[in-house]
Amino acid sequence: MFLRIQKWDSEEKLIRACQRQEAAAQREVYNRYARRMLGVCGRYIRDEMEAEDVMIGGFMKIFEKIDQYQFAGSFEGWMRRVMVNEALMQLRRNPNPFSEISIENAHHDAAVMHTDADELETEELLRLVQSLPDGYRTVFNLYAIEGYSHKEIAEQLGISENTSKSQLSRARTLLQEKLRQKAPSPPPPKGEELKAPSLGGGWGRP
Repeated sequence: MFLRIQKWDSEEKLIRACQRQEAAAQREVYNRYARRMLGVCGRYIRDEMEAEDVMIGGFMKIFEKIDQYQFAGSFEGWMRRVMVNEALMQLRRNPNPFSEISIENAHHDAAVMHTDADELETEELLRLVQSLPDGYRTVFNLYAIEGYSHKEIAEQLGISENTSKSQLSRARTLLQEKLRQKAPSPPPPKGEELKAPSLGGGWGRP
């Protein structure tokens, strides 16, 4: 009977094995992170098969450029950046989704959503974000989830900072509307509840 010996007892050893182009180490990284990286790609690419293709291309880029990782920060965060860049490259191959609104309509001080969002499950919130138009969804993901600045978003997407701010503002407005539609109706004020009908009266009368 042969026992499987774990060759990488730390993430650093696993990464260094990948830097030596060891196939087993690359397979281990893929198995560990594929599901999470597919989730990252899926936030930008709606089609599931297309998102999977982008993810696979992203892993190829990760293994190709892994020597550039300097152990200065989170390895998963570094991989996420590679995946986001790969997804954005795919979006750039499609008709420009970032021309949906004019710069003149930009709202530079978009308000944070004041809703009962906490009452919704995380998965439901992600589904609402996925339902946004491509341009709004991309900017919202980059800003609110990945932590990019408007300057970085503008550079990544080839748009102005004002357009990035405007896309984010409109994305928040649409999400507010969707969240209001999902929010449960408030109960009637105390004392105005409907009463069961009595034997001799109409509905709601004592």
